[in-house]
Amino acid sequence: MTTTVNDQSADRTRGPAARWAAACVVFVVGDMTLRLYWLAGGRWGYTACDRTALVDPAGGCGADRVEVLPFWAGWGAVAVGVALLAVIVCAVRFPGRWTAAGGWAAAALLLVVAFPLHLLFEVPAALAGRQSDWRDLGARLALVAAGVLFVGLANAAGPQRQPVAARYQPVPRWTRLWAYAAVALPVVGWAVPHGLWMLGVPFGISERELDDIHRDLSTLTGAAITLVPPLAGLLVLGLVQRWGQRFPGWLPVLGARPVPRLLAVVPAGVVALTLVTYGVLSVAVFVGQLTSGDLRWSEVREGWAVAATLLVFLGWGVALGATTTGYAVATRRRPARPPNRS
Repeated sequence: MTTTVNDQSADRTRGPAARWAAACVVFVVGDMTLRLYWLAGGRWGYTACDRTALVDPAGGCGADRVEVLPFWAGWGAVAVGVALLAVIVCAVRFPGRWTAAGGWAAAALLLVVAFPLHLLFEVPAALAGRQSDWRDLGARLALVAAGVLFVGLANAAGPQRQPVAARYQPVPRWTRLWAYAAVALPVVGWAVPHGLWMLGVPFGISERELDDIHRDLSTLTGAAITLVPPLAGLLVLGLVQRWGQRFPGWLPVLGARPVPRLLAVVPAGVVALTLVTYGVLSVAVFVGQLTSGDLRWSEVREGWAVAATLLVFLGWGVALGATTTGYAVATRRRPARPPNRS
C-alpha cells in the first residue's frame, strides 16, 4: 500500500515537472544549436565585445573576424548543455529531493553566469541612449529566463508541499532588521554618492574621475543608474510586510490573493547571490591589484568612495540574503505526507 501511495505522489510530481522540463529543453537545445552554428563558422548573434570597453557594439566588435571561438562560447557551452539535459531528464524520471537539488544548482549556474546585477544598470542605461551591446544583453536576459525555468523545474521535481496558509505569517525581528539594512545600503552607499557626482560634487573621488563621469554619462543615463538600485531595494520591504505574502486588495485580478512563495524567494535569492558574488570577486580583484602594485594606496585614498562601493554591494547582498532566508523560514511548509492507511 505504501508503494502505491508513493507511486501516486510521483505521478503527481511528474506532470508539472514535465511541463517545466519541456520549456527547459527548448532553451537548452536552442542554445546548443546556436553554439554549434558558431562552431561551424556562423556568427549571427555572436559578440566579441568587452563590456568594459565597447568598440563597434552594433557589429559585435568584429565578431565576423573571429576565427577561433573561445572554449566557453563553443564546446564548453555545448558540454554544459549536455549536462543540463541530463538534469532535466533526471528531474522528470526520478523526481525527489536530490534531483531537485540538481535543478537548483543548474538554475544558480545560469543566473550567476547571466550576471543580472549588471543588467540592472546596463538595460536602463541602454534604453536611455548609452552605447550598448544588445547581443550581449539579449543573451544574458535569455540566461535569466532559463534560470527561472530551471527554478520552476526544481520546485516541481521536489517533495510536494502543502498550499500556502491564508493567514499572515509574521517574520522574525532579526529579519526586519536585515531588511531595513538591505533598503538603506543602496540609498546611502550608492544613490547618495552617485547623486552628488551627477550634481558635480567630487565626493570621495578625484576631479579627473568626476570629469570622466560627466563626459561618459548623459543626465538621463546618470539618473537611471543612480535611482534604479535604491528603487529596486524598496521591494525588499515586501519580504517583511503583509503585501509580501498577500497581494494588496486594490490590485485588479490579483487583489487579496496569496503571493506565490517562489515569486518572492527566487528573485530575492538570485539578486542576493549575484550581489555577494560580485562583491567577493570585486574585492578579490581589488586586493590583487594592490598586491601586484597596479593600484597604489594613494589612489585608493583619493578615490575611496569607489572602493567603498565594493563593500556596499557585498553588504547589500548579505543583508538581502538574510532577509530572504527569514522570509522563507516564516512561510515554509513541510512536505505533504501521504494519508495513513491500514
